[in-house]
Amino acid sequence: MPKIQASTALSRFRVLDLSRVRAGPNCVRMLTDFGADVIRIEPPPGIDPNEAMFAANRRGGDFQNINRNKRSMTLNLKKPGALDILMRLVKDADVLVENWRPEVKHKLGLDYDSLAKVNPRIILASISGFGQDGPMASRPGFDQIVQGMGGLMSVTGLPGSGPVRAGLAVADMSAGLYAALGILTALLEREVSGKGQWVHASLLHSQIAMMDFQMARYLNDNDLPVQVGNDHPTSSPMGLFEASDGVFNLGASGEGNWIRLCKLLVRDDWLQDPGYANEPLRVQNRDRLTPALAEVFRHRTVQEWVGMLNDAGIPAGPVYTVPQVFEDEQVQHLNVTSSLMTDFGKEMHYITQPVTLARTPSKVVAQAPNWGQHTDEVLQEAGYSEEAIRQFHADAVV
Repeated sequence: MPKIQASTALSRFRVLDLSRVRAGPNCVRMLTDFGADVIRIEPPPGIDPNEAMFAANRRGGDFQNINRNKRSMTLNLKKPGALDILMRLVKDADVLVENWRPEVKHKLGLDYDSLAKVNPRIILASISGFGQDGPMASRPGFDQIVQGMGGLMSVTGLPGSGPVRAGLAVADMSAGLYAALGILTALLEREVSGKGQWVHASLLHSQIAMMDFQMARYLNDNDLPVQVGNDHPTSSPMGLFEASDGVFNLGASGEGNWIRLCKLLVRDDWLQDPGYANEPLRVQNRDRLTPALAEVFRHRTVQEWVGMLNDAGIPAGPVYTVPQVFEDEQVQHLNVTSSLMTDFGKEMHYITQPVTLARTPSKVVAQAPNWGQHTDEVLQEAGYSEEAIRQFHADAVV
């Protein structure tokens, strides 16, 4: 059976994916969508007590999206001989990705030094909640825990509402993306040195890095970020406004946009108002400016205002529900989804990669694999005989 190849961009690389849940699989998804040969290595059914969280619902949209284009083999690392199989795969691999707690890889003998003895060119990518060492390294790390510890929940929500979780897995997704960037950087460096290296990213550091706008202001200007709801902390008028039939977002930050907005609304008096003379003053006097704008905006529809504002060169846009997102003409033009008919008879829809390579684009060419679907295939590629493979099955190693 030919290997899955979604693109030629990374087709020369083989990745062993021992990760689970979201951050690790998201990291690897980027590599496999651009053509890397990704082998998802997971315990056989019934081995991991947490498998329902990340492996059982294989026909659901989430699992299908995050694990498409991969191959799957099962391997019970608790069984004698399993580590030998994995090390044989490591010998010919370029990358191994894991997101266990930091001490687990050392207990299993899969730390970087051990892998490098088998393959000096291997890149080990480790994703953790809190880092590979330090006082909290062994703590379990979930996205919402890190959203709280990384400061995101303190600035999300309406003023006075108390901490609010962001509506997406910011820490998980960003850690996966940073890890993928680290892997690609290490692969580029390997072309010069000929050596692999250990790449690691944590949810906590990634979450803080995603807040660089707020964190840099605090560290350098002692400007403490707080909840500002739908307003922008340093720009005005910028936020959510109500039209006659719904709400829309306005982004009239900067002097050029402010002047264009005043001209569009025929409010030259605002241009002469000393309280609106610059951005900091407009933020300071937002409690006066926002109601004045609200009075103007309530007389036209969202569609009218969004059209007029954009025609005037002022950023503005509607606030969609999820179904409305996919009805938008620009979203459809960008081809943010693709679809495949699965072997279980359901057409699945996949979110495509948001970065485009003009000559070697990413593609979704295969559904997420069935549990252990490619076990025998991968073992054969590693040089094991049919008799040896039958014995691995008999011994419940795979």
